[in-house]
Amino acid sequence: MKSIIPHGSSHNGERWHVRTEAGAPIGTSIRVASGFGSRLRGLLGARVLTEGHGLLLVPCQSIHMFFMSIALDVAFLDAQGRVVAVYAGLKPWRLSRLHPEAFAALELPVGTLEKYQVKKGDRLVFASSTTE
Repeated sequence: MKSIIPHGSSHNGERWHVRTEAGAPIGTSIRVASGFGSRLRGLLGARVLTEGHGLLLVPCQSIHMFFMSIALDVAFLDAQGRVVAVYAGLKPWRLSRLHPEAFAALELPVGTLEKYQVKKGDRLVFASSTTE
């Protein structure tokens, strides 16, 4: 089954919008990290992540928060955008579990997942920033 999540080198560095299937706008500037270097760097060095911003790591089945200075909300997604795991306020120097069913990890500011009531089983929808 083809993925609906932006991935591959052609999307690396692009900005996307993400919303819940019901239409709640989770992020308006989600950067795709699909290259080795961009995934390795991730959000290292970020001192703050403002509302509406985030990072989509593709492919990704687990993350670490080593050397991070901020906590993050993280939703692991399958290739169809279904949430397979949620981490609210994952703190620096922590690890997520391995999620073999995950295709991507969406990193967001703390409180975003609770604000939009994102939970396991929900579907997230992606749209290119250039088309909206």
